[in-house]
Amino acid sequence: MGEQWGRAAQAGWVIGLSGDLGAGKTQLVKGIARGLGVAARVQSPTFALVHEYQGGRLPLAHLDLYRLETTEQIRGAGLEEYFLRPPGVVVVEWCERWPEFAAGRSPSSAAGNGARLRLVRIESLSETERRISYEDSGV
Repeated sequence: MGEQWGRAAQAGWVIGLSGDLGAGKTQLVKGIARGLGVAARVQSPTFALVHEYQGGRLPLAHLDLYRLETTEQIRGAGLEEYFLRPPGVVVVEWCERWPEFAAGRSPSSAAGNGARLRLVRIESLSETERRISYEDSGV
């Protein structure tokens, strides 16, 4: 599924991922990267907060908000720009920590750039089964 999304992705897409630890958020990002043609090894940015990948059809920014608990911490880390002016495709793990994601709005709508938001929820049903649901908003 992630690979299909990567092949269909357009500049300005913001994909917010929500799910428990181990639900498969980073695995989905690996598929998106593969669909974009990114050859680099995709790793979770939990400690780095953001990894940027070039060399694909579009640049990919992979953010992880797990260690950030407030909007002020997200802004202080300089991550707000990724939401407001996506440099290609932006995928955000633990997106519910950013208020606009939690409300189901495109974080970039405030900037008026009309980016597309895909809000994805991943639920673990068992060790080998997941339920993935998503909603699109924006352009």
